Amino acid sequence: MGTRACQAGRLLDFLREHPSEYLFLLGDIVDFWAMNRGVVWTPDQNTVVQKVLRRARHGDKVILVPGNHDEALREYNDMSFGDIRVAKEYVHQAGDGRRYLLIHGDEFDQVTRYHRWLAVVGDLGYNLLVRANGWLSWIRRRLGLPGYWSLAGYAKRRVKTAINFIFDFEDSVIRAARERGLDGVICGHIHWAAIRECGGLAYMNCGDWVDSCTAIVEHADGRMELVHWGRPTPAAAVAPAQPERTQIPGLSACHGVVTNSS
Repeated sequence: MGTRACQAGRLLDFLREHPSEYLFLLGDIVDFWAMNRGVVWTPDQNTVVQKVLRRARHGDKVILVPGNHDEALREYNDMSFGDIRVAKEYVHQAGDGRRYLLIHGDEFDQVTRYHRWLAVVGDLGYNLLVRANGWLSWIRRRLGLPGYWSLAGYAKRRVKTAINFIFDFEDSVIRAARERGLDGVICGHIHWAAIRECGGLAYMNCGDWVDSCTAIVEHADGRMELVHWGRPTPAAAVAPAQPERTQIPGLSACHGVVTNSS
């Protein structure tokens, strides 16, 4: 939040449709990097904050795991604000007894850790792709082309270095979960939503609420589900969002919701 690209309206719709016992916010919830260049704070973004605070007051266990874009919050590790707990990381036991490491994931990104200036440049480039995608979406609608097409997603699929980075990142976070004797990991950071088995462990990435509009939802039986909450469109569009869902068998009211947003 704090940026023009934030799909706060869709995030708000998602939260309204998914009451839960737990709400995990896995970093980059407020984009302090972008806000240093200029703040964009919409009424929908303000309502999202109010919604989360209200859920915390009414008994939801809300855990905020700061990311690199809101890393200033890491100074308040293990502190609570408005019933929202800040934690560097969190181990969550699902309804089926499986234990998952919940992190943002930037600590496994060598560029972010050791070459911050390059990470900032990459962030600017990603934001440009997202903004350009808004114009492309408008052109596709005028031409009558069906479906949503992501320029940022296309770049990640086609650029070899981006693909290698994603695979290296996934391997690193899975290795960290295995070394701790856990059953899997749920993270964010790379804006690439996924849910899959990897060497007997579960890898889940909740994506973002800028381009993909995705979250991981845990059902009461511990089953994990990747939800694509419609597709991002310009603010002027009024078509209702239709969620798409991907499940990982063996992993119903919602038991937990994990989301990541810049």
